[in-house]
Amino acid sequence: MDFVLSGVSACCACLFTNPLEVVKTRMQLQGEMMTPGSYKIHYRNVLHAFYTIGKVDGLAGLQKGLVPALNYQLVMNGVRLGSYAILETGGYIHSGGRVSPVKSVAAGAVAGVLGAIIGSPMYLVKTHLQSQSTASIAVGHQYQHQGMLHALVCIRKEHGILGLWRGASAAVPRVMVGSACQLSTFSAAKEFVSDLQVFPLNSWLVSLSAGMISSVFVVLGMTPFDVISTRLYNQPIDSRGKGLLYSGFISCFSQTIRKEGIFGLYKGIGASYFRLGPHTILSLLFWNELRKVYYKDRQLASRPR
Repeated sequence: MDFVLSGVSACCACLFTNPLEVVKTRMQLQGEMMTPGSYKIHYRNVLHAFYTIGKVDGLAGLQKGLVPALNYQLVMNGVRLGSYAILETGGYIHSGGRVSPVKSVAAGAVAGVLGAIIGSPMYLVKTHLQSQSTASIAVGHQYQHQGMLHALVCIRKEHGILGLWRGASAAVPRVMVGSACQLSTFSAAKEFVSDLQVFPLNSWLVSLSAGMISSVFVVLGMTPFDVISTRLYNQPIDSRGKGLLYSGFISCFSQTIRKEGIFGLYKGIGASYFRLGPHTILSLLFWNELRKVYYKDRQLASRPR
């Protein structure tokens, strides 16, 4: 049940944050492999990107890739948060009754690796669909998928079953780092906020405050990996499924720094926070509250009548 609650909570957050994911993806691909000042800027900032995409691609353009995004959240976060919830409930991240930073970071990282590997095909398709746009505002390589199922069939037909895991070499460190930052800081922040006794015990405001604290650490730690992941997933490939721009994680990392400077790894960080921030806050809030309701109902049901 922990896996189901975790996946559902992430999907609830995704419904609100997918337009921000579209904006983030476009901004991360803008100026790819080009020196600053040598390319046309279609998206100047988050608000301008929202306006431009809505004006040119229509309001539906802001929800591109929603179906694979929901599937990705259900699978990836179902496994990631569900695994962490089991470890937390079993007391494996605690030491002396308090959250252990080392144990919580390790548990979050392991849970992130599992989720990233299983959810990678959906992230691949999501990235392809979210980058698709009208030619006048297009950035990055443009795949011509007609939807999630069409994309899965085409990729499987052209590059085999392993082609669905192309880009996983970036997804694993991306989610591992993000998960370690998110879950360890969320657990520690919940304890910290509870100790302050600003809110009533077990109040949803404790979860909300902890999620807000956690979101800052997630964005700072995850954005460089997020940029690399987006580019590896979206790059054009040859008939053998080999990337035409990057050979892997290290190649993308080094080429981005060489061509675009260190700040190239933080492209779209504003969009990243506007997306990852609310998503982190909402998913952790929904996750924590759904678990409280579920376990409370279980306790009531187990009482003798």
